Amino acid sequence: MPEPAPRLPKTSAKAEQTRATIVSSAMDLFRTKGFEGTTMRGIADAAGVSLGSAYYYFAGKEHLIQAFYGQMQEDHLAAARDVLERESDFAARLRGVLTSWVGIAAPYHEFAGTFFKNAAEPTSPLSPFSPESAEAREASIAIFAAAVDGSDLKVATALKPRLPELLWLLQMGVVLFWVHDRSPGQQRTLALVDGIVPIVDKLARISRVPVVRGVVNDLVGLLDSLRS
Repeated sequence: MPEPAPRLPKTSAKAEQTRATIVSSAMDLFRTKGFEGTTMRGIADAAGVSLGSAYYYFAGKEHLIQAFYGQMQEDHLAAARDVLERESDFAARLRGVLTSWVGIAAPYHEFAGTFFKNAAEPTSPLSPFSPESAEAREASIAIFAAAVDGSDLKVATALKPRLPELLWLLQMGVVLFWVHDRSPGQQRTLALVDGIVPIVDKLARISRVPVVRGVVNDLVGLLDSLRS
């Protein structure tokens, strides 16, 4: 069935509840049947809505994943807010942001492996690097920007505007490790975060040292060239 063009969702409380129910039902089916094995009709049936209603809110399964991405960013910000309001030390803030993500993602760990097969495809709209994921990606980068801006960290001038994106890329590495982490409660991932945060903190702080500043400028130049 061809996917109709996306429509603007209703804004009433009932509509928002219906929308949330569809997303929740989709996530349950993705966990049990996988992304490819789940259909929009199956999602509609699980949510207790008509197929037309499901398509009214979401043009397809990919749009449901994007809604899930958006909800994850809201949950991540809420989970990280305590440490961001309480701490000024950059390392503590960064550790809090990374570990809070592990906490909110925990219910989806078993589903993550199946989902990652689709998200890892470079041309997939489900990829965190895709144009379709831009809104959720920018929301995540903004969380790292908040972690930097409210901290005691001072970095090289050229690095400061790029640092939140670099920290988001670091999180992508943590996410990949987390997907494959079968330790109880993903303790190995938490240990990775505990080990890598002090290293990142030290590297960021020495970026102002004159002998290191040239390397930092080269790194920023490389990032800029990849953007063009």
